[in-house]
Amino acid sequence: MDIDHIQVVHQPAEHRFEALIDGKLCKLDYLQNGNQFVITHVGVHPSLRGQGIAAKIVETALKYARENSLRVIPMCSYAAAYIRRHPEYADLTKSV
Repeated sequence: MDIDHIQVVHQPAEHRFEALIDGKLCKLDYLQNGNQFVITHVGVHPSLRGQGIAAKIVETALKYARENSLRVIPMCSYAAAYIRRHPEYADLTKSV
């Protein structure tokens, strides 16, 4: 699968970022309160795991947070691990 061609869509009314791949919904759920952007869950269908889809969705959400000057609180273990592995996003978790 070419990860660069996956389209991640922000669905603000549902508080999530999502990608529909082979009819399967992959998503990141969040809560937003003021400038806090709380990532609560990242989910990818079991048959699609290990292909970089979750990383692509998290990266898209983190770019959104940066563009909107939001402080990220990664409650989801996958999102927290992603930020640890990608220090270029570490500043988003600091108090502003």
